[in-house]
Amino acid sequence: MFGKIAADALGISDIGKIISPADYDKVDADDYIMHEENEKIFFVIKSKADEYCFTNLALIHLDGSSAMSKKRMLRRKTYASHPLSEVFLETAGTVDLDIEIKFHMGDSKYSIDVTKKQLEQLKDLYKALLRIASIQKENRQMHSYALKSLDLAAQSLPRNHSTEASSEQFKHLNEYSFAWMQEQHKTFVRKDFGDVFEKFINN
Repeated sequence: MFGKIAADALGISDIGKIISPADYDKVDADDYIMHEENEKIFFVIKSKADEYCFTNLALIHLDGSSAMSKKRMLRRKTYASHPLSEVFLETAGTVDLDIEIKFHMGDSKYSIDVTKKQLEQLKDLYKALLRIASIQKENRQMHSYALKSLDLAAQSLPRNHSTEASSEQFKHLNEYSFAWMQEQHKTFVRKDFGDVFEKFINN
């Protein structure tokens, strides 16, 4: 009992370990995978308090207040709704017990400690998250360009003073714009990054 309390106080309980793919079915996050949506686990970091599960669609975080508590808060953040940014990897010093991967997902900030013996494996996750962040940044820019081009096209249309004709013109323009924006959203807001994880993570 005292050892667990001391570990919490020193922060040792928060040092996670990277779970082998052979043991993915044993982690708690596996119960929340959306197999119906072809979701697949690619990387899991588990400490005594927390579990971080990276799938092709989302980060599933089982958040424990401490190693002593059995209560967990389940948070699911999809890459489509919570884009990645500010991805960093902090290696260990001489006396450090851990290494650290840091990143933002939308408005949330994550800082995950991992035992320094697993640096090579954590590098794979770092590269995958960095690449996803890069793709999302470029897609946001392209999406912005697409919306601006639609606005410019709408402004260049001739103005018809006939009320009936204007109403019909507006209807067609609105329908076209909605369909076009839907298509651009599908193109530039990616939901699935399985191909990126497969490229960088050596399972």
